[in-house]
Amino acid sequence: MKLKDEESTAPQARTEGLIVREAEGEVLVYDPERHRAICLNQTAALVWRGCDGRTTVAGLARLLHDELDAPLAESAVWLALDRLGREHLLRERVRRPPGRAAISRRDLVRRIGVAAALPLITSILAPTAKAAASCLQSGMACTSPVECCSQLCPGAPNGACA
Repeated sequence: MKLKDEESTAPQARTEGLIVREAEGEVLVYDPERHRAICLNQTAALVWRGCDGRTTVAGLARLLHDELDAPLAESAVWLALDRLGREHLLRERVRRPPGRAAISRRDLVRRIGVAAALPLITSILAPTAKAAASCLQSGMACTSPVECCSQLCPGAPNGACA
């Protein structure tokens, strides 16, 4: 993945091949290619949706301010863009301009004092269908320990997964 590094960079969200659902103020994104489920809080979702290839980082910061009525700076946008890039939710990862050091979520909270409005992106690795079906659940009949998720199959062949 290439990195853009111009100050006026206008990031562009990757949307193709993704399954996107809204849920209680958050956006859930499933990337079947990478088998990853990604949850974007309201702030991160606003940044991602604002990444239209025309809106600059400064424009995204204004969007956040207008939508959330919170004193968020460009550093909050950069925090979201860093994570969106790592999760492959941008067409190209965006590099911070020289002189703009990365800032952690914790440092940003200390600086502006608004934790609820900061971008939060969480993800999990979703099992493939084959992996999800590779073991028996607790209480199901088994013939070998390999079939049980817990690896415990007491008294095979008529035992049950522990």
